[in-house]
Amino acid sequence: MKRVVITGVGVITPVGCDADTFWNSLKNGKNGIDEITRFDTTDYRVKLAAEVKDFDPTQYMPKLEAKKTDKFVQYAVAAATQAVQDSGITDNVDPFKFGVYYGSGVGGFETFTDEHTNLINRGPNRVSPQFIPKMIPNMAAGTLAIKFGAKGPCICVSTACATGTTAIGEAYRAIKAGYADAIIAGGVDSAITPLAVAAFTNCMALTESTDKDRASIPFDKERSGFVMGEGAGALIVEEYEHAVARGAKIYAEVSGYGSTCDAHHVTAPDSSAVGSGKAISDCFDEGTANIRPEEIYFNAHGTSTPLNDKTETQALKNAFGDNAYKINVSSTKSMTGHLLGAAGAVEAIAAIYALNEGIVPPTIGYSVSDEECDLNYTPNTAKETNLELAMSASLGFGGHNACVAFKKVK
Repeated sequence: MKRVVITGVGVITPVGCDADTFWNSLKNGKNGIDEITRFDTTDYRVKLAAEVKDFDPTQYMPKLEAKKTDKFVQYAVAAATQAVQDSGITDNVDPFKFGVYYGSGVGGFETFTDEHTNLINRGPNRVSPQFIPKMIPNMAAGTLAIKFGAKGPCICVSTACATGTTAIGEAYRAIKAGYADAIIAGGVDSAITPLAVAAFTNCMALTESTDKDRASIPFDKERSGFVMGEGAGALIVEEYEHAVARGAKIYAEVSGYGSTCDAHHVTAPDSSAVGSGKAISDCFDEGTANIRPEEIYFNAHGTSTPLNDKTETQALKNAFGDNAYKINVSSTKSMTGHLLGAAGAVEAIAAIYALNEGIVPPTIGYSVSDEECDLNYTPNTAKETNLELAMSASLGFGGHNACVAFKKVK
């Protein structure tokens, strides 16, 4: 089996639209949550979101193309362009060995609702001919393949909030088995819209807090739901020898991947955490040896919902036993909100930066301890420490569990 490494990264997030700005925001505890500006929230119980600010799609595509493209594809193109440029991969890879494993939890939600409004208010002849190619979830992956000439495997991953992590993990497996030399992997979502916010509110998923500093508070006893975020993350996943041969910068080696399903409930995680714990332990056990728990950073899914955080705490205990108390854990969703299908990719990049700099980003806003969430969540302030392994886990609606691990290249 081949070794697999990360050679490029790119992000669009509420706390930064490039990887360095994003990482500096995280380690300094910058909060990207604020009042919703995309629509009038007068009649809404939810008032807060984590919106991407100061994003200009024409930095990454022509103005006419941007007009024909949903925001979720714009974000994906931006993040992937950063990652491709960071890696220098396109001039150094066989197009038929260059793939895309990229996904979205909900696809072009904004386009879907806009065109439905057109249908109701203006009639069927006024629905845009661009509706379908703007809306379908695979269009992010397809657009990236077209833009970068990736003629190898092109797969749209959609495992709800586990999408980004699943995409990275499956890309890792494909390269490890020799099916590709390099893959653009990641996830994207942009769904801060009236319909999506109303729907998530009514299924009891979103917090109704109006205090932006006490809204997304993972593992805190007063947590009451997640904050809707948006963005994209992209990583260049590459075969090690291929990367070395072209003199690529290597961020980290992918050392493991775990993927399971709770097979339990469409929205609620299985509180026994058997499935999620196995995804974590499978990921850790693959290619990991002689690493002490104190040298591990675990970027938790940490959504700030009562069930998720309690279940994920139990999953860590199932996977690591008493050593779970020694692991450095944090949830960067305390700063970015929940980026849905983008979360896993963005958080994997945070984990890689943490590994390389020896800095555990904080869980900000943490104030009230919970006896059912009793691990080391790195409250409020970043921690400097030696790290040898970084892990990132995601748990999605439908029971999807995914976890990826990264180690330093030696």
